[in-house]
Amino acid sequence: MVYRAAMTTSHITEIPVRLDFDGRAPSFSAAMSRLDGAATKELDRVGFDARLRELVRLRASQLNGCAYCVNMHSGDARAAGETETRLALLPVWRETALFDERERAALALTEAITLVAETHVPEAVWQSAAERFSPDELGALVSLIVTINAWNAIGVSTRAWPVAEESGV
Repeated sequence: MVYRAAMTTSHITEIPVRLDFDGRAPSFSAAMSRLDGAATKELDRVGFDARLRELVRLRASQLNGCAYCVNMHSGDARAAGETETRLALLPVWRETALFDERERAALALTEAITLVAETHVPEAVWQSAAERFSPDELGALVSLIVTINAWNAIGVSTRAWPVAEESGV
């Protein structure tokens, strides 16, 4: 299976799907969907802000290079009310005053957990998040970060979910 990833005036770049993950690992795929639902349920239970939820998903997906998830979660963030300016500046959030202290703590924790093999989640990053989120909120946030990283690992390794041209997803 091949899909169009980008079109220019001179050519179309084709990116092959490596594995139909949903079709070849259906039980695991269904379990991932349930895991995602459980993380979302925890976020809802603690009243976690929908815009921040999508920024976390988007930032992890950017770091992991998951085109499908970057596309999906940038659209979800827009739908939740996120601005184009903040979306454009998300990769350089440390360099702008557009993100408040709570968002900055969540983004720092997202990056540390996403890059766990390199960072081992530094104490200062954890403490900053713990100062701004309740233990229940932290549990929900960690659940979200772990879940999006799992989805990213599947998407990047298998290229299972193509991004259609100009589709929004």
